[in-house]
Amino acid sequence: MAVVHITRRERFSAAHRLSRPDWSPEKNLEVFGKCSNPNWHGHNYEVWVTVAGAPSAETGFVIDLSELGKIMREQVIDLVDHKNIDLDVAFMKGRYSSTENLAIAIWEQLEERITAAGGKLVKVKLQETENNFVEYHGE
Repeated sequence: MAVVHITRRERFSAAHRLSRPDWSPEKNLEVFGKCSNPNWHGHNYEVWVTVAGAPSAETGFVIDLSELGKIMREQVIDLVDHKNIDLDVAFMKGRYSSTENLAIAIWEQLEERITAAGGKLVKVKLQETENNFVEYHGE
């Protein structure tokens, strides 16, 4: 059986702050640099979600891309777009809002719905800046 990987991209803008409340402002600045700005800072994120599977004999699809887009919007984009990740995003409660942790949380938001739609989630790629991105494979 042939296995195909198919990827959908969505975008969102959000603010966050990298800091530890138990550290002094000086220590936060030393470790996190300008990303520890007490007044927050923002990014225009891009998220790629890759699903694997055998193409359906009926449709030829691994997963209907319009359905994948809907899942991504409902489970992630609508919850983070133009929000403060640290203050407004329930699925990030209790986590530092690094790109790494955000990618893991996005996976957790998507996996069940993608499985129910007949796909297997294999990768979440989250790009924070043109130079920085992370990939999470559920491990």
